[in-house]
Amino acid sequence: MAGATAAAPMDIDGAAAAPPAFKGKAPLSAAAAVKSSPWVEKYRPQSLADVAAHRDIVDTIDRLTDENRLPHLLLYGPPGTGKTSTILAVARKIYGSQYGNMILELNASDERGIGVVRQQIQDFASAHSLSFGAKPAVKLVLLDEADAMTKDAQFALRRVIEKYTRSTRFALICNHVNKIIPALQSRCTRFRFAPLDGSHVTERLRHIIKSEGLDVDEGGLTALVRLSNGDMRKSLNILQSTHMASQQITEEAVYLCTGNPMPKDIEQIAFWLLNEPFSTSFKHIADMKMRKGLALIDIIREVTMFVFKIKMPSNVRVKLINDLADIEYRLTFACNDKLQLGALISTFTTARTAMVAAAD
Repeated sequence: MAGATAAAPMDIDGAAAAPPAFKGKAPLSAAAAVKSSPWVEKYRPQSLADVAAHRDIVDTIDRLTDENRLPHLLLYGPPGTGKTSTILAVARKIYGSQYGNMILELNASDERGIGVVRQQIQDFASAHSLSFGAKPAVKLVLLDEADAMTKDAQFALRRVIEKYTRSTRFALICNHVNKIIPALQSRCTRFRFAPLDGSHVTERLRHIIKSEGLDVDEGGLTALVRLSNGDMRKSLNILQSTHMASQQITEEAVYLCTGNPMPKDIEQIAFWLLNEPFSTSFKHIADMKMRKGLALIDIIREVTMFVFKIKMPSNVRVKLINDLADIEYRLTFACNDKLQLGALISTFTTARTAMVAAAD
């Protein structure tokens, strides 16, 4: 009787210990997860052949990989130009199914202290890798956004790279190479990833548009390429967000989604700045800003590009660009928009006066 009584709580505990299959919302299926994932990750190149541009750099790294002579790498350049995608594709090519065990990937902007170098990186580099071939496989340490690492961490990494060169290769990725100490730069082979050419961005976007079955006209595609400024990641994010907002992706839909002023609006603003009196220009531009929700800093950046297309004396253009740069600088410190709009119109009024004087 006592034994039966003692067994009862155990039965209850056992029943209570079984957790429910899931709490709250049901987990997404694999197909749904792929469908809802950001296109930046969904269409990230899986092999070196899929990388959109920089064929000279990719072919060089591919050849070094084939010959088993891969050095330490330093890949630098603007965001969205394929640096991380290239090195991940290299890792997949070298390690195949062992990819997860043979690579240590760290985002240095999150973990950038000297402790990470002395613990995580050194522990991984010093561990012996299992290999079933005749020669032990070389491991790979990938440090993304390495320019965010502290100077102390970079100096510590210098010694780790030297000590474990036989068993480990290091790949550093950064936007600003001048923030990497010279001692680290000299230990790596450097490759600069320039902003992507418009043709490469267009080609990749066409592939994604076809895969997703999107309705994109030529004006919309041109707007995507123009706003990306050579940043593939940015163009994909704009494409996906515009698709969520509008079924048909046109030039107007792209500009409306991003909040950037349309080219025809910039032409209209430039016309007012170059031809209308101060008060009229101020009223029209302020009304357009309010009606279309435009930011003054975006207007100034686009107008600056427009100024390069206008025929005017060199000295006037130099003064005008310099004044526009000062206004943009002031706007980054949250100065009053109305005052800076007045400064913008005043700058163009002065330039018009100088152009008339030069013509006489």
